[in-house]
Amino acid sequence: MRWLPRRLATDIALPGNDFWLFDGALLRVHHFDGDGAVVEDELTDAPALLKLCAAAFETVWDRATTHDQYPIR
Repeated sequence: MRWLPRRLATDIALPGNDFWLFDGALLRVHHFDGDGAVVEDELTDAPALLKLCAAAFETVWDRATTHDQYPIR
């Protein structure tokens, strides 16, 4: 687990939905309603979406602070 304050993510192109990326080949996208309830889970292998989400994840992971190093206030 890692933490990335939002102020350090301004320049990252982040997908608008939560997602899971499996082996760089399958993407599961979670769609929520306004109250936070899951409306739909979408599975896709669209190359452009896989590339976008993989790049976003790698950028966030590299920039984020590990859980044991994150200052709790």
